[in-house]
Amino acid sequence: MTEVLFYHLEQQPLERVLPALVERTLARGWRAVVQAGSEERVAALDTLLWTYDDASFLPHGTQRDGNAPEQPVYLTAGEGNPNGATVRFLVDGAEIGDLAAYERIVYLFDGHDAEAVARAREQWKAAKGAGCEATYWQQSSEGRWEKRA
Repeated sequence: MTEVLFYHLEQQPLERVLPALVERTLARGWRAVVQAGSEERVAALDTLLWTYDDASFLPHGTQRDGNAPEQPVYLTAGEGNPNGATVRFLVDGAEIGDLAAYERIVYLFDGHDAEAVARAREQWKAAKGAGCEATYWQQSSEGRWEKRA
């Protein structure tokens, strides 16, 4: 059964949260696809993952880089899974049709954007309706992630 996680971003922006979650994914030996809402956002995330920390980077690639099957993390605006990932991150309201194709799906959405929150509610209903195990995470004022549902 696919595990679907919803991260409600209020205390920190996507640019701070995504690298940490991707790092944990790679530490577990998993491959990931990060699906953004546009090619422009893919380019911004590409830069972010190379530069988010002065002491490290996250190995990843995009269509522009080629060698998709070799990439531990693949950034895309499309629905494909060219690196055989078992984890899919969805940002900027990106959608995926086949939830069962992954072991874990992670939705990250801006809690200050009413449209993003409404879209996340619809995605939650769809995940539950598909029989997936869904969990909802919200950041406390101290910055810790707390499971809310």
